[in-house]
Amino acid sequence: MNDFLGIYLNDQLAMGVLWRDMARRSQRSNRGTDFGDALAEVAQGISEDVETFREIMRRVGVPMNPLKVGLASAAERLGRLKLNGSLTSYSPLSRFVELEFLAMGIDGKKQMWTTLRDQAGLAERIPEVDFDALIERAEAQRQILEPFRARAGTDAFQAGRMS
Repeated sequence: MNDFLGIYLNDQLAMGVLWRDMARRSQRSNRGTDFGDALAEVAQGISEDVETFREIMRRVGVPMNPLKVGLASAAERLGRLKLNGSLTSYSPLSRFVELEFLAMGIDGKKQMWTTLRDQAGLAERIPEVDFDALIERAEAQRQILEPFRARAGTDAFQAGRMS
């Protein structure tokens, strides 16, 4: 096995865990709204992707680096401390930043599946993994999220206007 592939896979797993945790937290923060419904669907898909990714790592013989995964979880928790224009509550900027970050993660995940399929040659090594379907799933997640990301941005920046 290529050492660089092992490093790449562990880095990507850590990022997937970070995005999964953020999606779950954002869904909880938006429970009972149409944002929460969309985030629940996206969070479920991201969770499934993380499990698929763990299986890919097992199949190519790459052990999980628990330190990287633990640091990613800690980074997600530390990210909650960011200033959001409201000291005691969830603000419109919080929602937008979370959705923006999730959109970037989904775009990155789509690129990652393509890289694993094409540059790393995993489609040949593990043909039972349908990388094309994983890419399509990332595109679908992004399409679900986009109207909510755009609306959250408008809400945040219109609400945050100074008079």
